[in-house]
Amino acid sequence: MFNFKALILLVFSLVIGAGAAIYAKSWVENQQGGGVTIAQIETVDVLVAAREIPYGQGIEESHLKTVAWPANSVPDDIYTDKADIVGKIVNQATLPGDLMLNARVVDKLAGSRLSALIAPNKRAITVRVNDVNGVAGFLLPGNRVDVLATRVRDRRASTRTLLQDIKVLAIDQKASQDKDEPVVVRAVTLEADLDEASKLTAATAEGKIQLVLRNPDDRAVIVEDIPVKAPVKRVTPRDTSSDITIIRGTSVNRSKVKL
Repeated sequence: MFNFKALILLVFSLVIGAGAAIYAKSWVENQQGGGVTIAQIETVDVLVAAREIPYGQGIEESHLKTVAWPANSVPDDIYTDKADIVGKIVNQATLPGDLMLNARVVDKLAGSRLSALIAPNKRAITVRVNDVNGVAGFLLPGNRVDVLATRVRDRRASTRTLLQDIKVLAIDQKASQDKDEPVVVRAVTLEADLDEASKLTAATAEGKIQLVLRNPDDRAVIVEDIPVKAPVKRVTPRDTSSDITIIRGTSVNRSKVKL
């Protein structure tokens, strides 16, 4: 017996399948014809770090490589020509693939390389250290430290936090971070403003200083609570004397006697 209902369902399924196939074909054609492919994105050649460049290191041609970068997202201060950047100095550690931006480098000025690393309105000041107050040789250029000052008066020592979040510019005569290994040094050069440099000079003359290594992500400055001495209240001595009257005949004498 002929099943008319089954025939209707079969025809309906064929129509739905054909419609889906036609829609899928149209979607693929639209993507290929009207969509944007990677090859159609406009790019420009920019410079990135080909390998790690330590802090304070002079930039060489081997440090750089050229990559294609989307033209609509190129930073304004990006370098595109190696001749414009070779010979300059990185003012922060640069990792492979980092964009070579103008903010990452400084010009090699006349004089020592260290002078080019000093921030505007800052100064470089060198302090003498040993294996203890120099953090056991773990200090490297680019680290940040706090400075503690200790002085002894009347055989009693007192320590205070003198400076916080101070940048290490150099250790001994090295302003670049060649390797991450502890090296005991005799001098550390710090970056400070004039007021901080004055405090540091006075502290080294009055006593000893200790450098305290900070986490590079910790830039907080702690405000210490300085205890305020209460004014001394002067107590007026209480008058404990008493008047005594002495009568001798017609003579009367009065005098004070302390009890």
